[in-house]
Amino acid sequence: MKYTTRCAAFALHALDETGAWLALLPIRLLLAYEFGIAGLEKLRGENWFADIQDAFPFPFSLVPVDVSWFLATWTELLGAAALVAGLGTRFWAAGLIVLDIVAWVSVHGGNGYNVSDNGYKLPLMYLTMLIPLLLAGPGRLSLDHWIRRRVLGA
Repeated sequence: MKYTTRCAAFALHALDETGAWLALLPIRLLLAYEFGIAGLEKLRGENWFADIQDAFPFPFSLVPVDVSWFLATWTELLGAAALVAGLGTRFWAAGLIVLDIVAWVSVHGGNGYNVSDNGYKLPLMYLTMLIPLLLAGPGRLSLDHWIRRRVLGA
């Protein structure tokens, strides 16, 4: 039984170590892709925020639509690039969470759950993936981890 216990402990330790390096990487990359595409669409498209500004929650409803459009576009684009590198991950996760919640409330919330109805399924999935990045950080395979080790020695 001791041999089995040691093998199980070794396997679990190996999975824990691998997970510390790789577990959050696919989440970062998927979110980077999704927000990057949305940012590029805004960058290349027309500002439609004037059509929905009344639905923005306070205080976002007070911000001029051109400023909101600019902030949303560049939060998505820069946030996507940062998530790929794992740089400033908690900062960008927090910003993207705010952006996601505003989109949920103003665009998706009243359309039900289904993606085909422009519902809140995708914003919910994004929020569910952003929360671990905010709370746990990007994982070891990131610039954040490298900087933290170099600067803080942690």
